[in-house]
Amino acid sequence: MRHNKNFNHLGRQSAHRKAMLANMATSLIIHKRISTTVAKAKALKRYAEPIITRSKDDSTHSRRVAFGYLRDKNAVTELFRVVGPAIGDRPGGYTRILKTGFRLGDAADMCIIELVDFNETYTKDDKAAAKGRTRRSRRGGSGVAAKKADTPAKAKAEAAPAVEPAVEAVTEETPQVESTVEETAPVADETTPVAEEAPEATEETKEE
Repeated sequence: MRHNKNFNHLGRQSAHRKAMLANMATSLIIHKRISTTVAKAKALKRYAEPIITRSKDDSTHSRRVAFGYLRDKNAVTELFRVVGPAIGDRPGGYTRILKTGFRLGDAADMCIIELVDFNETYTKDDKAAAKGRTRRSRRGGSGVAAKKADTPAKAKAEAAPAVEPAVEAVTEETPQVESTVEETAPVADETTPVAEEAPEATEETKEE
């Protein structure tokens, strides 16, 4: 029976559970992404996000409170030097859980938990979407209408140079036809003397 169990005990005693969550939070802060079960990821989300909120205020007191939960100096340094400035503008929701399927041995529901601001794929998409929205709101419909009006003129300007080379090619080919006619004319002149010599030969034969 549940008997007012407000959180998942993960099948461990309190000391074991706290040590495990501290180690997982340290790995998440240092590596920015870890793979675990969905139940542990949800417990880690509740454990790590208040610590990450502490990193917005880089003071001695905040560092000591974070060290009490993380129990690792390198993780505290990484938290306040790298993670804190990156999530300064975010009001919460620093982690993301992505389900990856089921584990082969016991069919446990597996996932990846990561820090939202350190995934380049999602951050690039968010920046691109933000830029696209600002451009549309500033330009409005006038810019789109101007683009549509310019397209026919651009199409005509690009199509006009394509016709000129074809006309030049036709004019260049015409002299070749004239040259062939001139070459055939001398051939006709050479044949005519042969026809005139034939009657002279016949007259000489008659005189003899």
